[in-house]
Amino acid sequence: MTIRTILVDDEKLAIQGLQLRLQPHEDVEIIDTCANGREAIRKIKTEKPDLVFLDIQMPGFDGFSVVKGVMDIEPPLFVFVTAYEEHAIRAFEANAVNYLMKPVDEQKLADTIERVRQRLAEKKSAEDAEQLLDVLSEIAPERAADFVETTATTPESADRFEKLINIKDRGQIFRVEVDSIEHIEAAGDYMIISTGDNSLVLRETMKDLERRLDPRKFQRVHRSTIVNLDLVRQVKPHTNGECFLVLESGAEVKVSRSYRDVVARFVH
Repeated sequence: MTIRTILVDDEKLAIQGLQLRLQPHEDVEIIDTCANGREAIRKIKTEKPDLVFLDIQMPGFDGFSVVKGVMDIEPPLFVFVTAYEEHAIRAFEANAVNYLMKPVDEQKLADTIERVRQRLAEKKSAEDAEQLLDVLSEIAPERAADFVETTATTPESADRFEKLINIKDRGQIFRVEVDSIEHIEAAGDYMIISTGDNSLVLRETMKDLERRLDPRKFQRVHRSTIVNLDLVRQVKPHTNGECFLVLESGAEVKVSRSYRDVVARFVH
């Protein structure tokens, strides 16, 4: 699989340095470079790359403005590259794959490219499964329903889900019982784990964390939120077909329209 890539930086030497460091990664194809944010938005929308290396500090449209500017299409994966460490939290909030400091370390770059490969492979697998389910729904709708149910609830798969999760946060290691987790919110490659009386930060992607959790209990109700359905105490209707789940602690979590049907199967 070729990773179609655009490099964005207002410094020509920075782009040249990144091009040089990316040469050993034969599956990375640099299809274009951009010197400012406006040009980057235009090229991303027309070229539809898989990956964008994006400088944050640029005159006019900065890196975060570029991300906002392409949210009306299916966005590519972003890797922020900058000399300013204070932007790290905002980078992860923008759902960046990673955050690289200038000058770019070759090993960290290699780790980042490997993470990109995993993300793209997961996306392809999910798309293939969705296409298969669409075909099943057309030719045998009753079998499609069986397929969804059995993949979520087979005893064989239930045994492999986590009961405890170790979370290193603020220099300490916390052992969290999975059943005590109320909801999980994504912030880039970080997950904010909320247990009702505490919130901890775990460095892990949502896709990886979902694999560790029992889907009979934990369901995504928004593109960036997972909820423990056993701890839902109330469903509050909202506008435009959305609703809020009230959890045991009193916290409220919005359910987007695209996930409403999923939640309805579990919450009555």
